[in-house]
Amino acid sequence: MSWRGELTKLERTLAGQTKLSGVGLHSGRNVSIRFMPAREGEGVVFRRTDVSGSPTVRPSLESVNYTTHQTSIKEDGVEILTVEHLLSAVYGMGIDNLIVEMDGPEVPILDGSALPFVEVFEKIGMADLSRSRAERTLVRPITYAKGEVSVTALPSDSLTITFGVQYDHPILRNQYARYRITPEVFRRELAPARTYSFKSWVEPLRERGLIKGGSLDNAILIGDEGILNQEPLRFPDEFARHKIADMIGNIAMLGFPLLADVYAFRSGHMHNVQFLRKLKGEMASAEGPAEAFGIEDILRIMPHRYPFILVDRILELAEDRVVGIKNVTINEPFFEGHFPGHPVMPGVLIVESMAQIGGFLLLHKVDNPEEKVVYFSRIENVKFRKVVKPGDQLRSVLNMIKFRKNLCVIKGQAFVGEDIVCEGTFTAIVVQR
Repeated sequence: MSWRGELTKLERTLAGQTKLSGVGLHSGRNVSIRFMPAREGEGVVFRRTDVSGSPTVRPSLESVNYTTHQTSIKEDGVEILTVEHLLSAVYGMGIDNLIVEMDGPEVPILDGSALPFVEVFEKIGMADLSRSRAERTLVRPITYAKGEVSVTALPSDSLTITFGVQYDHPILRNQYARYRITPEVFRRELAPARTYSFKSWVEPLRERGLIKGGSLDNAILIGDEGILNQEPLRFPDEFARHKIADMIGNIAMLGFPLLADVYAFRSGHMHNVQFLRKLKGEMASAEGPAEAFGIEDILRIMPHRYPFILVDRILELAEDRVVGIKNVTINEPFFEGHFPGHPVMPGVLIVESMAQIGGFLLLHKVDNPEEKVVYFSRIENVKFRKVVKPGDQLRSVLNMIKFRKNLCVIKGQAFVGEDIVCEGTFTAIVVQR
């Protein structure tokens, strides 16, 4: 068991409605936001009022869409840009449930910190709900490493974050900060820390269509001779503190309060998210129903038969997650006609294998699965990363991000070893056979 769950304190929401507005850092668009209370168990929900039907997007590790100089989330083609400072304020101040209505695509950058969000939350006040907060803590270390980046989480009875930044720059070389995260500490020590950029980064970012709304009013700009802003640094180690605030914004997408001692070095949005996905995966594998499903169980539940059954075993099955494998051999019938002499598994069959494993998860959530069949109505955002060849074991990991009655949305990734070979989002419905 890698995790244990504890019920402590009560969930919180805002005591009333409040709002603010400002320009988006990357889009350059003016956006107004209205914050509204949400019921217990609702979580954080973004609503795009400028889009027909006012669709919603829930921040989660599965809905993360982009992690270059920001964290954006996306569901069903609807995107919310630069959510990290707002989510940092929500999590840092202990808010569990919140409706965020926006009339544009991007959360305003404001002064480049989480403080303006904290201030509007404090002004309206917060209210306790009747449901207890489900905090979770590790019972063994989790480590992520990629090149010079490393993130490690250790068991703890609170959330503490240590962050080290390192650059080859005359003004900013090494900084470290460490804080035990409480609403009081977050408000005083971390929320005021602003985002930053080096002057040499500005033009390349603008050429990529980013930071259209960036200015010295919403970011610290570092030149070769010093800080170019008129306002001085708010803290000597403001850069490391801001990285901790960003990490908190990414942790918010776990969907539960985390108790851990986190050590991060040279990490950013992308690596934070990858680390947290690994961390959450450890939780799912430890807390799942435990038993794997063999081919007999799969054939009992799934309607597919040779040569269309593309699942050999279900390794993990939890409430909203499934992991399954397909062993790829040279004896597969499709190798005879698809690129003869150059055996590569067709991409459409990789997607089909992922869909079947996702379908197993969905069928396992309904009564009398033997009498049901899963139809996929939409497959989106499919990307193929590497080829799959005979001898490979295709491992698909699928997470359910929406489930209403018999309709669901599942986001999946397929791996060979540690390499992602394919990913995509599936919308499906369960019907009678």
